[in-house]
Amino acid sequence: MPVYAYKGLNDSGRNVSGIVDADTPKTARQKLRGQGIFPTGITEERQSETGKTVSTATSRGDVGAYFDRITPQDLALMTRQLATLVGAGLPLVDCLGALIEQVENGRQKRILSQVREHVVEGGNLADAMRMHPQVFGDLYVNMVRAGEASGALDIVLVRLADYTERAAALRSKVRSAMTYPLVMGLLSLGILLFLLSYVVPKVTKIFEETQQELPGITVVLLSISDFTAQYWWLIIIGGLVFFIAARAWVGTPKGRLRFDDWKLKIPYFGKVVKKVALARFARTLSTLLDGGIPLLQSLDIVKHVVSNSVLMNAIESGRDSIREGQSVAEPLRKSGHFPPLLVHMIAVGERSGELEQMLSRAADAYDNEVEASVNALTSIMEPLLVVFMGGLVAFIVIAILLPIFELNQIVG
Repeated sequence: MPVYAYKGLNDSGRNVSGIVDADTPKTARQKLRGQGIFPTGITEERQSETGKTVSTATSRGDVGAYFDRITPQDLALMTRQLATLVGAGLPLVDCLGALIEQVENGRQKRILSQVREHVVEGGNLADAMRMHPQVFGDLYVNMVRAGEASGALDIVLVRLADYTERAAALRSKVRSAMTYPLVMGLLSLGILLFLLSYVVPKVTKIFEETQQELPGITVVLLSISDFTAQYWWLIIIGGLVFFIAARAWVGTPKGRLRFDDWKLKIPYFGKVVKKVALARFARTLSTLLDGGIPLLQSLDIVKHVVSNSVLMNAIESGRDSIREGQSVAEPLRKSGHFPPLLVHMIAVGERSGELEQMLSRAADAYDNEVEASVNALTSIMEPLLVVFMGGLVAFIVIAILLPIFELNQIVG
C-alpha cells in the first residue's frame, strides 16, 4: 500500500505533519479528515531502484528532504524502543505504529511507515527492513531475521541497540578527538597563506628601495611570498585537482588496497586505525554469533564492517579456510594482521565454547585502547602544531628582521 507524507491543519488550527497509508491520494485525504485533520499538501513516498526513499515533494523544491539524515544514535534509540514494545507482548504491527508516533525524524517516520505496511501485507520484519539498505545494513537485517526465526526478537533488538550505541560512541570519540587538530591545521594553513600572500609583500617593499644585498633566508622568503601572491589561485586549484585525483584513485580496488595498507603502516596513527578496525571486528562478530547467525555468514558480514581492504581480504581468506574445516583462530593468526592477544582469546573461546563472550571482552579491551591511544595522539599533535606554527612564524620574523638589522648597521 502506498505511503503519503502530509501537511495540514488540525481542529485547533495548528500546523501538523506526518505519514498516512492509503490506496490513493483521495483516500488519504478522506482518512485524514476522519482524524480531524484538514490536509494542505500530500506527497507520495516511493522506493527508488537503489532502495532509497524518494519523496515527490523534492521535485517541487523541498531541498530539505535531502538533509533529513538518520544518525546511528537515531537508529539505536529506535531499536531500543522497538525492543521494549516487542518485549511487552504487543503485536508487531502495533509496535511499529507506536514507534512511528514516537520518532521525530521525518525520514525515519516514512521508512518505518513503509516497513509497517510491508508487515501488514504479510511480510516479515527482516524483509521489510532489507528494502531500506541505507538505514538497515546486512548485520541489522540478519540479526532481525534470526530473532524472528527463534522467537526472541526482543532480545535480539536489545543486543542490536547495545551494539549500535557502542559503535556510535566509539566513532564519536575518534571524530571528536581528531576534530581539534584538523581544524587547527586548516586554520594554520590559512593564516600562513595570508601572511605570505598579503602581509609579507607589504613589509618587504622597503628592501626593494634600499637595493641592499639580502640574506639568503630573506631571499627564500621573498621567493615563496611572490609565488604565493601571484599564483594563490594555482595553489588552490592544484590542491583541489590532487584531492579529486587521489579520491578517484582510492575508489579503485587496487588504489583502495594500497591506501588501506599505507594507513596501517603510518607510525602510531596506523596502530590506532588497526585497533578501531579490530574493535569493530570483535564487537560485530560477537553480536552476530550471539544472535544465532552461522559463523560463515557472520564473517561475510563482518568483513564489510572493518572498513579496511587489507583486513577484509584476511577475513575472507580466513572464512575460506574455516569452510574447509580449520578453526577460526588459525587462519587469522597466519594472515599476520591480527595481534596474538586477539587470536589467543579467539582460540580460548573456541575451546571453551564461549567464543561470543571472549570476542565481546576483546572488543571492550580494544575500545579502551582506542580511547587511550586517541587521547594520547591528540595530546601529541596539539604541541606539535604549536611548535610547527611557531617555527614558521619565527622563520618569517627572522627573514624580515635580518636585513633591517644590517641596514641599521650600515646607517650607523
